[in-house]
Amino acid sequence: MIATREIAASLGSMLRERRGPDARFQRVVVDSRKVGRGDLFVALPGERTDGHRFAIDAIERGARGVLVSELPEGLPSEAAAFVVGDPLAALQRLAAGRRERRRATVIGVTGSVGKTTTKEITAAVLSTRYDVLKNEANYNNEIGLPLTVLELTARHERAVLEMGMYAQGEIRTLCEIAKPQVGVVTNVGPAHLERLGSLEAIAAAKAELPESLPAHGFAVFNADDPLVMTMVERTKAQPVTYGTAQGADTRATDIQSKGLEGVSFLLHWQGATSRAETKLPGRHIVSNALAAAAVALTDGMTLMDVTSALAQAEPPLRVRTHRATGGATIIDDVYNAGPASMAAALDLLAEIPGRRIAVLGDMRELGPTEREEHRAVGRRAAETADVIHAVGDLGELIAEAARAEGHRDTHHWPTKEAAGEAVAADLRADDVVLVKASRAMEFETLVDALKD
Repeated sequence: MIATREIAASLGSMLRERRGPDARFQRVVVDSRKVGRGDLFVALPGERTDGHRFAIDAIERGARGVLVSELPEGLPSEAAAFVVGDPLAALQRLAAGRRERRRATVIGVTGSVGKTTTKEITAAVLSTRYDVLKNEANYNNEIGLPLTVLELTARHERAVLEMGMYAQGEIRTLCEIAKPQVGVVTNVGPAHLERLGSLEAIAAAKAELPESLPAHGFAVFNADDPLVMTMVERTKAQPVTYGTAQGADTRATDIQSKGLEGVSFLLHWQGATSRAETKLPGRHIVSNALAAAAVALTDGMTLMDVTSALAQAEPPLRVRTHRATGGATIIDDVYNAGPASMAAALDLLAEIPGRRIAVLGDMRELGPTEREEHRAVGRRAAETADVIHAVGDLGELIAEAARAEGHRDTHHWPTKEAAGEAVAADLRADDVVLVKASRAMEFETLVDALKD
């Protein structure tokens, strides 16, 4: 809830005009379709449309007020209105004001791969001791993060905030809003290579998180990623490392995968060791769990606290499993894809008994490395999958590379529909089917077809 007084105090000179009665607003929303009674609607300009077109609609849906750059015609007198020059900047300032008024410890999480999983596991572990706020869905950008921060209440003790980026300076802006005391960098990969041009440029953008941390905070770094470790010298905060590398502060050894049933490992911290288990599948999940453990351990939780929390944690992850009609298992990993996450998904497939089928599509935004990265996926698939179905223009490179490795059950399809029909016609009860591609490929329809 946010009141007129807090809005006016946060916006200061940004507030050009205020009309209507004083009010208390339940939530701040930017989508008029999601407005509830008592909300404040912020009208943001967008690529396809302008939120100002829906300001009156928001009021009719129950909004108590609007934050706009110009007063909408026909605004009822009983509706509050806040007029500013830039509604997005005003939204961010409101969030920064809310952050300044709350005492919660904020943990920021960024990286090319695994930041959502790390955020979810970290929030789950901390929730066993603290009242925790986290950003939901894809609320990790210049709009979503402020909306999440505005949900901070006096009861919240911790906030775990994923921080995404598309360009230099964006994570720094998010840090100016959220003021994290703890920052986690999971890795640096080619996910934004098309826009930023080099891995070094991506690393510089991710480094904006540790650079923004205070001296009394903690910067949590992946010791297994050399580009992440270059950031240690760029933070005032106390560095804490995690990984399988010798010398990592929070370290995993003796990793044992149980396939889709989870993974266990020995967790080492400050000379003590404890067996940790998680229900989340895949060896790659250990890195995310270690990052969460590092955050919790620096926050005062004991090793036993952390291992107990990891065993209990069942965060909502993007990788899901389904049963096909004939009994086959479908690993649904269609949210997005990059070289590292493709490799991790194929490694998970290799850990599961049964005939292993990989249905793989294009990876996007890889820039000049895209051809070689797709070939690398093909080579990895040839090592881990019994059957490969590659889809799309770039998917053809996956198929070519797999065949070059001697893989004889490799197929290429121009469309996901054709691939789905071929896979469905050949499914057996003991099959395990991995379905993965970049979000733009919309492979969720392929998963639905296989489930049916």
